[in-house]
Amino acid sequence: MVRPTFARIDLDALTSNYHVLREFVKRGSPDTPPTIIAVVKANAYGHGLVPTGRALEAAGATMLACADIEEGVELREGGVGIPILVFGALSISNLNGVFDYDLTPTVSSPSAAAALQSAAASRDVRLRCHLKIDTGMNRFGFRYDNLARTIPDVLACENLRFDAAYTHFATADEPEGSLFEAQRARFSAALETLTALGLGPVAIHAANSSGLLGDRGLWYQAVRPGLLLYGVAPLRLELPTGLALRPVMSLRSRVVAVKGVRAGETAGYGAGFTAARATRVAIVPAGYADGLDVRLAGRGHVLIGGRPAAIVGSVCMDSITIDVTDLDVNPGDEVAVIGEQGHARVDATDVARWIGTKPHEVLCRTGTRIERVYTAESPA
Repeated sequence: MVRPTFARIDLDALTSNYHVLREFVKRGSPDTPPTIIAVVKANAYGHGLVPTGRALEAAGATMLACADIEEGVELREGGVGIPILVFGALSISNLNGVFDYDLTPTVSSPSAAAALQSAAASRDVRLRCHLKIDTGMNRFGFRYDNLARTIPDVLACENLRFDAAYTHFATADEPEGSLFEAQRARFSAALETLTALGLGPVAIHAANSSGLLGDRGLWYQAVRPGLLLYGVAPLRLELPTGLALRPVMSLRSRVVAVKGVRAGETAGYGAGFTAARATRVAIVPAGYADGLDVRLAGRGHVLIGGRPAAIVGSVCMDSITIDVTDLDVNPGDEVAVIGEQGHARVDATDVARWIGTKPHEVLCRTGTRIERVYTAESPA
């Protein structure tokens, strides 16, 4: 049984986006096109980890990337067979999943290297790993300016094999910014230092979705699109002409009630909306428990009958109220919270702008009680 509010996930669109991005990097670097590490962390940005991972593998992806060991295990148990890179720190993790499920961990600290070395040696295996360098994000990774002290012991781990090295840019969506330029220079110098310290030829990757769009010099041997795979552009960047990506997720609901509000009456918690005239409102059973941000009230709109209807009052736990005064609306009518209706569309990027956040957050916040309905033929 599907609740009135559900997410439609168009796996055809996901497959198409992967192929479009693959062709984009081939055209941009025809001699040595980078491979694509398809990012599916955070439940595939809210789209559903296993169905998304399996669809990307079927589309031709050669590596997926997730946030932690637990996500990697879920992918393996869901039938994904291609390599899976684990981005997250491992210092307090149970490492058994890395070995039992053939995952590729990121080594981002001396303690992680020591723990993985010990676990690999006890199993008499050589573990494939990626090495992360912190060039200014100040999150995970070996500091770029301390490698001569930290890396020799890591490279001395006989049971660890490093296949790649990477970094993460804090401001890839601002390619003209000073931090971005500093991180680029630091990473270039760090790669030279790593080579001098004995790291053999490895694949290099640095470009997330913003980096992939903004700077081909960051493509190296692999790129790491996340948001772009799901058909959404980073907030500050425009998609190049010809990069025809399709949104993968739409969030749908239905009107459950229509009622009148007299001029001067209020609606919602905190009486945040006062009707300036006789007003008709519709109630839609989607609220902040489903992932809608409370800041949408008074700022955002949904689509009904292919026309915008403003969200008024407050975003409640289980419902929103929309102004349908000038629309012909009845209970049962479909509402597009995110997605296309008629000739109109509301994108995750639109929602992000309304509430002052990133489209990543809008997608990832899609609630756990929202059923994902997967289709290979429906529009997003």
